[in-house]
Amino acid sequence: MAPPLLLLQDIALTLGDTALLDGAALSVSSADRLCLVGRNGSGKSTLLKIAAGLIEPDRGSRFVQPGTTLRYLPQEPDLAGHPTALAYVEDGLGPGDDRHRARYLLEQLGLTGDESPARLSGGETRRAALARALAPSPDILLLDEPTNHLDLPAIEWLEAELASLRSAIVIISHDRRLLEKLSRTTTWLDRGATRQLDRGFAAFEAWRDERLAEEELEQHKLARRIVQEEDWLRYGVTARRKRNQGRLARLQDLRRQRREYRGVAGNVKLAASEGETSGTLVIEAKSAAKSYGEARIVADFSTRILRGDRLGIVGPNGAGKTTLLNLLTGTLAPDAGTVRLGANLAAATLDQQRSSLDPTRSLADTLTDGRGDQVIVDGKPRHVMSYMRDFLFKPEQAKTPVGTLSGGERGRLVLACVLARPSNLLVLDEPTNDLDLETLDLLQEMLTDYSGTVLLVSHDRDFLDRVATSVIASEGNGRWIEYAGGYSDMVAQRGHGVEAKAASKAKPAADRPAAASARPKAKRLSFKDEHALKTLPGRMETAQAEIGKLQATLADPDLYARDRAGFEKSTQRLTAAHAELAAMEEEWLELEMKREEIEG
Repeated sequence: MAPPLLLLQDIALTLGDTALLDGAALSVSSADRLCLVGRNGSGKSTLLKIAAGLIEPDRGSRFVQPGTTLRYLPQEPDLAGHPTALAYVEDGLGPGDDRHRARYLLEQLGLTGDESPARLSGGETRRAALARALAPSPDILLLDEPTNHLDLPAIEWLEAELASLRSAIVIISHDRRLLEKLSRTTTWLDRGATRQLDRGFAAFEAWRDERLAEEELEQHKLARRIVQEEDWLRYGVTARRKRNQGRLARLQDLRRQRREYRGVAGNVKLAASEGETSGTLVIEAKSAAKSYGEARIVADFSTRILRGDRLGIVGPNGAGKTTLLNLLTGTLAPDAGTVRLGANLAAATLDQQRSSLDPTRSLADTLTDGRGDQVIVDGKPRHVMSYMRDFLFKPEQAKTPVGTLSGGERGRLVLACVLARPSNLLVLDEPTNDLDLETLDLLQEMLTDYSGTVLLVSHDRDFLDRVATSVIASEGNGRWIEYAGGYSDMVAQRGHGVEAKAASKAKPAADRPAAASARPKAKRLSFKDEHALKTLPGRMETAQAEIGKLQATLADPDLYARDRAGFEKSTQRLTAAHAELAAMEEEWLELEMKREEIEG
């Protein structure tokens, strides 16, 4: 057996009063395909950072074979300090690496390389960071949630690219399909320690359940032995004192084992509060259309959605999935055609930006909406502490500001808020973001049992296969077609998966709307517009830098307790800075389009 390229042994790390890692290990050999799995908060990302050499553990050893090249993809890449996306990727190359591969990977991921990092979206930032990690073809790739913020075409491209590499790969992901296709070894991080299965993720869950059942049986046997020893201690016939002392020591050891045992973290308890039954017809669209300028988002779309349908909407980023969702729910009016909503609809909506969460509000206030200590669940009051436990929150987190919660905790909190409201229509825009695999399982089961109707936008292929009864897919240029079954059924029917959105091309003059053709063309930009075009990029970069500093300040878990006024001030400024940046980006885009129109 070849010696490992990377070896972690007996890793321990304590954060505050909590032992996050205690005896964890990781071994990576040449060409390994290893997935690292565990519950949210179990320490997977921390262990990967230790493997990358970014964090020093309290105890344990890290060994990397001399000459081994290693690249790490963080969950939140930082491109600050680089003028373009290409410069950021090239900065990660070594002296002998192929510099052409940097631009090739960026183009494959839908970027030109000339983009300013300050103007990249979350998904584009993720793509640039992926290109930087992949470009050197390292000996070891450490990938933390590589599919976050990626659309389906990018996920499927990444899957094929990783499968073709010679690099050893360690991957953390909630994308089951990706893990099943890529992994050959599974390392399970559970209660601070690691256990290894020499098979891929497809075999993991059955193996995990067997281990947990064995552990539960051992704990049951331990409890019985303690009862027997305590019975002997109270009622047994006195023998030689030395022998009695030995039995007493064994009893104390058994009690210590039970006291030190860390039980398995519970599961989230998901149950939707169901409202009155809706009519049989939930939504009917007839020749609905929606455009923004010359960009057709939805064109001549018709569908009938009936009570109990679970409809998935898929397409590349920018195709208009959220726009279609808003049309179907009546949030957005169509430019042409009609959308009719059925009788007695009560909708509950989860948006992908989690915009319903106020970062300055406490967890308990968010759940109760400021109504003391009661949560209204399914129309009935329930104590907030009890409801928090259903979603794996601890009582001491009740006063924790939402802004300090992790991504997984915010995901569970939004679910808790949405599922408390009585509904017969669930509208879910990327509900799987930041949720661990166990919570995804429970969400899938809840949606399957839900008697109402579900509209779902997701890039998670496995989740769509498990939940959706039909899938609406973008075919480009505003065309959307409905396919029976889940994502795999859609692929079988159309012959391919979701393809990347083609770059928009200018239409021939004859195809343009008459109003656009008749509009007089400006001869030149005004001095004010020219000045704005020159200065806006710098101002946007400054705003992006300020946002980065504010986010770093708010990431301090002790800030709220130490300086509540400072926390609230920073939070308010962060919200304002995001709004200012969005306004500048919109202004720059309008001016750039105006400039392109003038230049022909």
